[in-house]
Amino acid sequence: MTTFVDRVELHAAAGSGGHGCASVHREKFKPLGGPDGGNGGRGGDVILVVDQSVTTLLDYHHSPHRKATNGQPGAGDNRSGKDGQDLVLPVPDGTVVFDKQGNVLADMVGQGTTFIAGQGGRGGLGNAALASARRKAPGFALLGVPGESRDVVMELKTVADVALVGYPSAGKSSLISVLSAAKPKIADYPFTTLVPNLGVVTAGSTVYTIADVPGLIPGASQGKGLGLEFLRHVERCSVLVHVLDTATLESDRDPVSDLDVIEEELRQYGGLDDRPRIVVLNKIDIPDGQDLADMIRPELEDRGYQVFEVSAIAHTGLKELSFALAGIIAEARAAKPVEEATRIVIRPKAVDDAGFTVVQEEDGLFRVRGEKPERWVRQTDFSNDEAVGYLADRLNRLGVEEALMKAGARGGNGVAIGPEDNAVVFDWEPTMMAGAEMLGRRGEDHRLEAPRPAEQRRRDRDAERDESQREYDEFDPF
Repeated sequence: MTTFVDRVELHAAAGSGGHGCASVHREKFKPLGGPDGGNGGRGGDVILVVDQSVTTLLDYHHSPHRKATNGQPGAGDNRSGKDGQDLVLPVPDGTVVFDKQGNVLADMVGQGTTFIAGQGGRGGLGNAALASARRKAPGFALLGVPGESRDVVMELKTVADVALVGYPSAGKSSLISVLSAAKPKIADYPFTTLVPNLGVVTAGSTVYTIADVPGLIPGASQGKGLGLEFLRHVERCSVLVHVLDTATLESDRDPVSDLDVIEEELRQYGGLDDRPRIVVLNKIDIPDGQDLADMIRPELEDRGYQVFEVSAIAHTGLKELSFALAGIIAEARAAKPVEEATRIVIRPKAVDDAGFTVVQEEDGLFRVRGEKPERWVRQTDFSNDEAVGYLADRLNRLGVEEALMKAGARGGNGVAIGPEDNAVVFDWEPTMMAGAEMLGRRGEDHRLEAPRPAEQRRRDRDAERDESQREYDEFDPF
């Protein structure tokens, strides 16, 4: 059964905000109690957090769909809804988060590093919060904003100082087991190591980590064997150690050609040319192995490699190798720039930035894009006339109507607010008016030219009553 996964696709869904409440305070002897609808709660976020105790993405391989809780709706008596609970997902150190197009969203290195994979929706305002001097008793509330849903790809790149690379059965697992306290699986057949193993080594005052990468073969950078899956685990290492088998039983292989093959695969993978290399000639405890090591060592040193002869079984040459690696790592750490605290950069909005754009598309449709207009549309209850009128007021104050006129829109033109896959489309009728003088009874707005049947009957009755009163006033027998 699979116990190690280093690449998964996560479907993160944040919680939606709760709807606001439209309520009027009712109490004996207080007929005009006023609005008392509470606000909706905020939806929970989906947050990725680096946890050093997590070493694999296996949990998200089995359960890729994760959702935070929704915010609760508001209630009367000014009771706000409860916020949704954030969903915190632990990920291994070295996890890289990509979008579906392959763009890097976050490179998560270091304990406690966080990334919000899904932003929770904002809760809607209740009618108590919408009340003003002009609109004393709003008959509507704002809806909660849906939570953000996003598909991301997570890849694990091992965070280690040293990477052991080489052919299968070259002795990498045995070497890491004697240099550190790691206990990898060791056997005498190829591809024993199926997952990267990580160990901690102490050499004098230097403590560093060493990773055993699964065996590479020719064509690994193109996907043969296990190489393509695990070459990413050497990207963060400060030094590469070529482990060469001096006692191989295969007649068509020798340590020098093995080194050339692995170097070619690293070159084709790319991004590793600047890493220092060390060559380890392993299995010198075998007589033929020692003879072959003595034969090829001068050639490797002529190429500029620092060469160490070791035996993981006999524990020969391990101390010299460990301290040499510690020296290289100490130099690499000293050469790194000092990390400074993240600056807080304040970028004020430009004077001419309206916060939205209006574009006329080829089919004549005018599309409005912007964070505020799109959020306001999502928060509007279109079954409530007064809420629709309130939306028109907000868009007018923001300057959307003026921008539409400048873009060439005329009454009756189609206007869409939002992206193509989730937009509200309507026939635009310019008003350029806003304020309480436009409001009728609670829940209504006179700018809408299609009153409901009940409303039309009420208006007819009011008109008949006014006409009767006028005729009575005009009749004066004296």
